[in-house]
Amino acid sequence: MNRGRKILLLGLVVGLATHFVSYTVRRTYDPSSLDGQLAWMKSELQLSDAQFARIRELHEASSPRLRALASRVAQMQAEFVAFENTRRQSDRVDFIEFAHFVETRRAISRECLDSTRQLVLESASQMTPAQRAHYLGIVAPASPEARAVVR
Repeated sequence: MNRGRKILLLGLVVGLATHFVSYTVRRTYDPSSLDGQLAWMKSELQLSDAQFARIRELHEASSPRLRALASRVAQMQAEFVAFENTRRQSDRVDFIEFAHFVETRRAISRECLDSTRQLVLESASQMTPAQRAHYLGIVAPASPEARAVVR
């Protein structure tokens, strides 16, 4: 009977250990939250606590601006839907209004790109060269500025 308990206890311990290891390996991060994104960065890039704290500060500082830009993008999308509905109903296009819309959309896109690029480069500046190369390889493979930083 004593041997049976040991085997049962050993099986329970191995099962729990396997479960926790499996959970840790397969742990996913919520990509829609800042905490999830930062946790992924810390894990994927093996950031030190100091690096992680500084990168968190950078992201938190830029968050209001990026959220404001996201709001402006959503507003522009709603305006485009309204513009398109008006065009369909009246079967006319106000080219001046459309040109203004396109220019405004381009300006917002540039602001979004510049803000994101600045955040990526500031975050990368907190990393070791190996971490930086890995990070920029993931988030900015087509950016000439990012390639210059990697070199």
